[in-house]
Amino acid sequence: MFPKILTHNPFIIAELSGNHRQELETALAMVNAAAHAGVSAVKLQTYTPETLTIKSSRPEFYTNSKGLWANQTLYDLYQRAYTPWEWHQPIFERAKELGLIAFSTPFDLTAVDFLEKLNCPIYKIASFENADLPLIRRVAETGKPVIMSTGMATLAELDEAVRTIRSTGNNQIVLLKCTSTYPADPTDSNLRTIPHLKDLFGCEVGLSDHTLGIGVAVAAVALGATVIEKHFTLSRADGGVDAAFSMEPHEMKLLVEETRRAYQALGHVHYGSTEAEKKSLVYRRSLYFVKDMLPGEEITPEAIRSIRPGYGLPPKYYEVLLGKRVKMAIERGTPVSWDVF
Repeated sequence: MFPKILTHNPFIIAELSGNHRQELETALAMVNAAAHAGVSAVKLQTYTPETLTIKSSRPEFYTNSKGLWANQTLYDLYQRAYTPWEWHQPIFERAKELGLIAFSTPFDLTAVDFLEKLNCPIYKIASFENADLPLIRRVAETGKPVIMSTGMATLAELDEAVRTIRSTGNNQIVLLKCTSTYPADPTDSNLRTIPHLKDLFGCEVGLSDHTLGIGVAVAAVALGATVIEKHFTLSRADGGVDAAFSMEPHEMKLLVEETRRAYQALGHVHYGSTEAEKKSLVYRRSLYFVKDMLPGEEITPEAIRSIRPGYGLPPKYYEVLLGKRVKMAIERGTPVSWDVF
């Protein structure tokens, strides 16, 4: 069942993430800019460092030595990236004022309880949490639409997650193809998975896109994606934990425009002229007399040609007509018709 709240096709989500740099005014300005870009929704992430990890100096609690967030403790990274919970309500309210849907990704059960108090209209399950069945079950039990990133999940794990959602009676599911690298390389996107996901699980599908630019997202729509999520920033130059692979406002506007064009272009299987093309039919080629003809004169290659416009007989009759004789005088420029023979 397609979630009714996803009112646009495609439904474009601007992920605010931690690009607000711990400034509420920046977060609100991001909502303003996202609305101006024409997105459908803005999304937050609801966690604290304590709900994601613990403060520890053990080696396994450090990020990799390479990459965007290299050589930090997980605790310190999440401390820098999280959105304070007291900001959620003003961000939700600003989005509503601007005609946007605001929702969030909860990372633990307390976050779901908190978001329910704000009447969060949609829930997102992040790719790193799609194996957390208790969290998924709690989210599904709200009865709200569940958007879930596939990330690193195996097919068996996705099946478990989808079954968990549906076991609660909630069938408002959207699966987002996602590559959990930051930024992601287009060669790792494997977008052909999108129609397979749709067929396999019988639900709406989309893309959580960490690649640079808009090409991958447009291609995803062509393959059936109805939801596109992209990280958003006011300016990559300003920094922010996800800024390096986030879209600036002018880029997000272009994404909105081009993915909607791609969606509109899908149409349905159709051959022949569309209603809009019918007025152009007269400019197809057809057979015309290209010399004056006398009664009884024989049709030769010098007498008729396939030219524009299209008021004469179709060119496929050219060879059939050669050698026939006309029964009347005909002026050069007359379309060929059966009644002149």
